[in-house]
Amino acid sequence: MWNSVNEQISQAMHFDFKHTFKRQLQSPNNDKYFQIGDDLHHFFVKVAHLSDLERLECEAFNLELLTQESLFMIPDCITTGCNIEFSFIVLEWLELDKQPHTHWHEMGEHLAHLHQKHTQAMFGLDNDNFLGPTLQPNRWHKKWDVFFAEERIGWQLQLLQEKGIELVNQDTFIAFVKDALHSHIVEPSLLHGDFWRRNMGFYNNVPSVFDPACYYGDRECDIAMSELYAPLPDSFYDAYNDIYPLQVGYEQRRAIYQLYPMLNNANIFAGHYLTEAKQQIDQLLK
Repeated sequence: MWNSVNEQISQAMHFDFKHTFKRQLQSPNNDKYFQIGDDLHHFFVKVAHLSDLERLECEAFNLELLTQESLFMIPDCITTGCNIEFSFIVLEWLELDKQPHTHWHEMGEHLAHLHQKHTQAMFGLDNDNFLGPTLQPNRWHKKWDVFFAEERIGWQLQLLQEKGIELVNQDTFIAFVKDALHSHIVEPSLLHGDFWRRNMGFYNNVPSVFDPACYYGDRECDIAMSELYAPLPDSFYDAYNDIYPLQVGYEQRRAIYQLYPMLNNANIFAGHYLTEAKQQIDQLLK
């Protein structure tokens, strides 16, 4: 496989590249992460099963979208490819600053500036992509309540149902979500889509994000996800709200938006994530 990686980097970069060192990195999932390089060039390589090539190509597309639309430092995608067994994506190597960091206010400012752009009139994306390993449908919708209820919550409940797991009556709960969001006025913003602490960092003090799951939706989804498992420092939220204050009622909608990544974790990992998602649903229905 590494011959294929070297060849594709060479073609993309227009010089002959052969790595002289390779270091495996910690990975939070089944993908394998590597740093490879020679005396002059370093790259990040994510290796997955051959069947995951579409997911890696979606990642490359999403990174390019964020590069065009945001102020974040986004690693350039050098190439994607595969051999008979594996697929891979090669990214520019960014040596991220060591944590803890003091520039979280700039992370908040950059996200607010991204969310302030309203270039789309509808909710969705031209293509489906992935939240982690899970397919994320992005069919365009005129109404936010319909998009989120059907393409996000309904989709995750359907995936669970196909595994024989029913946390709630699907049709009833989809109707509940539509009703809860129906009066909420939303202008579509480009979202990172998987905006939590593990998918962000700083490069020479400049905020950087990666592993996106982009679509055009309610900006509150990015904020809600950032607060779910490892909330960011107060300076992030203060800076965001200074530029683009959250609307009244966000605290009530947050629980609905956080259910989406909860359900995704339940689909991927099962176990206590199923219990967590069930408790969240029950709390919402009270």
